[in-house]
Formats: sequence, C-alpha cells, structure tokens
Amino acid sequence: MQITDETVDKIAELAKLKFEGEKKQEIKKDLNKVLDFVEKINELDTEGIEPLIHISDEINVLRADVSENNTTQQEALKNAPKKDNYYFKIPKVIQD
Repeated sequence: MQITDETVDKIAELAKLKFEGEKKQEIKKDLNKVLDFVEKINELDTEGIEPLIHISDEINVLRADVSENNTTQQEALKNAPKKDNYYFKIPKVIQD
C-alpha cells in the first residue's frame, strides 16, 4: 500500500489539519516510511510469541497522597515585598 495525495488529504481532514505543496509531499513521504517499517516488521516470525500488554512486569509504586503543611504562614510571608500581618499585599488588578 502506498500513501497517495488523496490519503494525505483524508487524514488531514480527519485531524483538522491542512497540508499544501512541499509540506504535503513531506508528510506523504513520512507516512510511506512508516508503512515500509510496518511491512518490515511483518516479515518477522512471531509464531508462539505472546503479545505484550506492558513493556515490563514492574508495577508502579506510588507514594500515599498525604497532605503535608511544611510552610508556616510566617515563613511564607517572611520574604514578601509587601505584606500585612496575615496576607500578601498585591496591586489591585480588578477595577470597579
């Protein structure tokens, strides 16, 4: 199977893209390379090889999602250029 201009147009339409001129030819060339690669892989003997669901048998070990409050209010305000006793002071951004 070879990628034609019509195939590129259809793929571009489905992807809401537009290719013209040299870019269209580059895309066509790249898609043909992908198809050639897949054909090369199809030449391999895969008899008796189980399909992979995951690349490795490793299981993600995620840490517990625990809230930690490591910064006190005073520490957070310590280097603020402008502050009140409890809050950061910033310029007004919404006009009345």
